[in-house]
Amino acid sequence: MHSLWMLVAGFLFACMGMLVKLGAVYFSSIELVFYRSLIGLFLTYLTMRTRRVSLITEHWKIHCWRGLFGLGGLLLFFYCITQLPLATAVSLNNTWPLFLALLTTIILKERFHWMLVMTVVLGFIGVVLLLRPTLHEDQWQAGLIGLISGILASLAHLNLKQLGKLGESEWVVVFYFTLICTVITGIWLWLTAFSAINSNNLWILVGIGVTATLAQLALTRAYRVGKTIVVSALAYSTVLFAGLWDVLLWHETLPISAWVGMGMIVLGGALSLRSAPISVSRH
Repeated sequence: MHSLWMLVAGFLFACMGMLVKLGAVYFSSIELVFYRSLIGLFLTYLTMRTRRVSLITEHWKIHCWRGLFGLGGLLLFFYCITQLPLATAVSLNNTWPLFLALLTTIILKERFHWMLVMTVVLGFIGVVLLLRPTLHEDQWQAGLIGLISGILASLAHLNLKQLGKLGESEWVVVFYFTLICTVITGIWLWLTAFSAINSNNLWILVGIGVTATLAQLALTRAYRVGKTIVVSALAYSTVLFAGLWDVLLWHETLPISAWVGMGMIVLGGALSLRSAPISVSRH
């Protein structure tokens, strides 16, 4: 049941996405990534100082790879949003659990469970039905970049699992991830330009930073105490929660295929819990 932390992360990531959608009116994608990381870095560091959590780590190489893979996947994902229909970009990025299922078997030597892999596939089919992606002939290059963003995301999640097995605190993991993202995107913006911050958009930036930080903490804990492939299946809950936000805030009318897709996402997550080995509870 420790893998249920991924449901918490999924809800918080959906809240972050909702705020990003609102913030896109005022800021560029790279600015939203920067402020998300900067606020997260501040909150994480302040909490670590209060709880006297040490910043010292013996696994800095894995932290660097996790930060680079995560940031790279995020930047490519935002690029695809500008080049492709949103549904297509999100679907391509959400291929990461499929790649992760293969990577955990090859690299981490975890036992291969067909039922759990099928739940991941079931969840992705649900994403496709929900988002109804399209890809035109002149968009294949951007589509390939979107697929690469999913691969980079899977590598970042693999690093999360490795850090969890090494006993690294989720606070330390999130701190170094936000640090890397803040430095790289900050240099990028320093060489370009910043948009103005005012009372109308400040709350959006704060909300993005808080929800993203809490989501990262829940995500890291899910990988530290849960079964990787189960967490991967539950990761599709982000799409479900985001779809519900669309209905509640933007009053979008979803077709039957979208509701079927949501049902498949929920079913995939439920089956992953029932199919997981008993050893999950001992992680």
